[in-house]
Amino acid sequence: MALSDDTIVGFDFDEVVVPAHPGVINSEGLDKPLHMLPVGGKAAWSVQFDELPKLILRMRLAGGVVGLGEFYRDHEWNRVEAIVNGLLGRRLSDLCLQELPLPLCREHDGFECAIWDASAKLLGVPLSTLLGGALRDRVRIGAWSSHRHLDDIGPLAAAFQKQGFDCIKFKCDLEDDVVGWCREIAQAAPEMKVILDPNQRWETGGDARRLLRALEATDNVLALEDPLPRWMLQEYAELRRCSAVPIALHVSLPYVYQGQRPYDAINALMHQAVDGFNFNGGLARFRELDAIARTANLSCWHGSEVDLGILEAMYVHQAAAAKSCVWPSDIFGRLIRSHDLLREPLNIEPPFALLPTGPGLGVELDDGALERYRKAERSFS
Repeated sequence: MALSDDTIVGFDFDEVVVPAHPGVINSEGLDKPLHMLPVGGKAAWSVQFDELPKLILRMRLAGGVVGLGEFYRDHEWNRVEAIVNGLLGRRLSDLCLQELPLPLCREHDGFECAIWDASAKLLGVPLSTLLGGALRDRVRIGAWSSHRHLDDIGPLAAAFQKQGFDCIKFKCDLEDDVVGWCREIAQAAPEMKVILDPNQRWETGGDARRLLRALEATDNVLALEDPLPRWMLQEYAELRRCSAVPIALHVSLPYVYQGQRPYDAINALMHQAVDGFNFNGGLARFRELDAIARTANLSCWHGSEVDLGILEAMYVHQAAAAKSCVWPSDIFGRLIRSHDLLREPLNIEPPFALLPTGPGLGVELDDGALERYRKAERSFS
């Protein structure tokens, strides 16, 4: 019996490791890994994100269409193979895009991306059309850095401002002189806004209030993201009462094993704990998060795991179709990684990323780059 054109007939996976450009993560002499999840026998915060493998997926349909997907860093091959076995032979037209037959796991969004990309290609429309249509043809983005020595901050901000960026996001902890950073930026790049992301590491409300009082005087902090442990929503609310600096909560659905879910956003609203959000997740669930924010009349930006080009193309489509997504999004992978694995990189005109216009994601893989960074490959038919 002949297969329908939309029948899934194969999965080709490339496992890649794409390192960061030298010097773009931390200042020289600082060694602060950023991966928050445990890896094998290693604890969280002990492995740098660009050392971890990622999967690139090409999902083949019987009619010749290929859907592209990219997985978040660090994956489980046994789980990937089990999901593949559940999808082979299925027709896309029999699948419900907003509730795919996939388990709740970190590998979910890589498969979802490929399925939505292939579905949009079959229809000959951009992926954002499946999200209800693009509200804008460009998405605001920001620059990014991890931990820095104070002397590096002014030149770094000035260089980003010269490129056209008007916001820079920093990872930070209590050892970093964030007030000094913001003062340096106010001098070197007066129009530059700052997002500070302690990743919950300011530890106590007292520490956070002390820093916020000083940061108010710099008058250039756009948002403070996840200053304290996420369970301390009463303290988040207290920070909002004592400071004019906007407080944002990161709801990162890929952190499924840390228990992050869409209802975290609702819980934060019930506690009056936030002024906005950093959201990241798959296509169907990100739309749910956007609905929560826009109903509450709050803004968000699209987060990331400093990803490669396929996921970042997905992020641009998501952000373009999300009414609440107006703060500068974390779409800066090509600034950080040595390649994005795309034949043509996303069109970045700081402070914007332009929405790809072709069918599906609107991007193609660079086979030469894929070969250069490939560590392993597997195919299933």
